[in-house]
Amino acid sequence: MQGIKATLYRLCLNFIEQRIQTAEVALQQAREASNDDTKSSAGDKYETSREMMQQDIDRNKRLLIDAQDNLRLLKIIEVNHESEIIKHGSLVYTNNGAFYISVSAGQLTVDGRAIFAISPSSPIGKLLLDKKKGDAFDFNDKRFVVEAVA
Repeated sequence: MQGIKATLYRLCLNFIEQRIQTAEVALQQAREASNDDTKSSAGDKYETSREMMQQDIDRNKRLLIDAQDNLRLLKIIEVNHESEIIKHGSLVYTNNGAFYISVSAGQLTVDGRAIFAISPSSPIGKLLLDKKKGDAFDFNDKRFVVEAVA
């Protein structure tokens, strides 16, 4: 399972790096648009436009900070470490799907199998943490049983 975990790690890393790049480009474009905007004779329109541009800059800054935080969280994962207890970096197989406890990157496919990359702070991530093979829990009216942990 180490090969699968290494592949999942790389996929998550690529996902986060892409988010960072996208946020940086959007932030740069928003800043350039703000700098290029010249004051028109319609003062209220200008102020509204400037405020919208500033909101766009702020939103892109938040997206960038969030992506950078996710990158930091991802980089502390020990890819080759195995544990019987589910923790950050674990690959978990349940009767209702497989989960990689890392960052929220959605559904990833490795060797034709769907694995969900989820944050340990997500609702299901919180329920999975500290469980081990054989443990069970309920989530969204479904019973989950941990079948394997890597």
